[in-house]
Amino acid sequence: MALAQEKKELISVEVIKTLYLRFENFPENSDNNRNAPFHKAFLNAFSDKFEGKVSDIPFFVSLSSWLHGLNTTLGQSFFEKVAHILSDGQKKGFTKNDNTLLKITKKQKDNIADIITDLKNGNEQPNLKRESNLIFINEGEEIEANNFTADVFIEDYDKIICVELKSVKPNAGEMRGEKQKILEAKAALYHSYPEKKIEFYIGFPFDPTSKNETTSDKDKFLSQIIDGKKYYDFSEVKLANELWDFLSSDTNTMQQILDIINSIAKPDFKEKYSKLIDPTINLEEKRKILTGWNIFSEVKLIEENETIISKINGNKRLQRIYNQDIFITGKYNHERSIELLSLIN
Repeated sequence: MALAQEKKELISVEVIKTLYLRFENFPENSDNNRNAPFHKAFLNAFSDKFEGKVSDIPFFVSLSSWLHGLNTTLGQSFFEKVAHILSDGQKKGFTKNDNTLLKITKKQKDNIADIITDLKNGNEQPNLKRESNLIFINEGEEIEANNFTADVFIEDYDKIICVELKSVKPNAGEMRGEKQKILEAKAALYHSYPEKKIEFYIGFPFDPTSKNETTSDKDKFLSQIIDGKKYYDFSEVKLANELWDFLSSDTNTMQQILDIINSIAKPDFKEKYSKLIDPTINLEEKRKILTGWNIFSEVKLIEENETIISKINGNKRLQRIYNQDIFITGKYNHERSIELLSLIN
């Protein structure tokens, strides 16, 4: 089923923001990194690998840095925002500084330590049902839980769902720490919301081991991650399209996200973006760009432009809002859109 227009628009806004920022930082040349002697010295060992592929080492180093920045943006911002849009969830922290720290029982804490030790030593295989039975208890002395933040926190009337979003290439040793965090978070949430079912997953946005963009092989993927299969039951891992479908409660979600990105991420992106904030460009040309970029709210404003102008009727405040840019340094001007839409809704 196709994503709702509202969600497509919100995802498109995140795509535009990400592209704008990455275009601003793209290394057009190697002027800022012309002298990279240590990189060049080490890369000499790979000169045969680069032959016919890389001729400008300083630019290659600059581009590598840019790609690292893109990876960081996707991992720390874009994937989270899209997950929140799809699920209607939020990022939620339970920390001492915010006075939202949860409680846990000493018995739960001890059982978590035993679970991790057994998994580490190979005495037990990951088993979600067994582990849940050991931590979903309310026995013993109450103590403070550790600080934790759920990348995606969803609260329904009968259950709480959390997802920890991770890089597809986590650092060595990271999987054990994440498992312990998830177990303690589940235990603390159970202790604080005893009337609700608690689910906590670790999610990976795509499968780099797959031949196809949206498919996945969970066994192969976890096998190439250090300690992936050692600590995680397959049922607590959401991978590639499985993750995005889970968040959207729909099907074919990952492909729809990629289609949205591909509809906007084209070589003429900056040219089109500039036209949208250029007051001399006619509304029909802007409408075509906005339609292609799924910014349906702005399309509606253009279609109702005459009505909006008549409603403004000399109101200085509304006229100033009307004259604001649609995008400001890559960010969609939601306040303008909301104010103008209120004139026609």
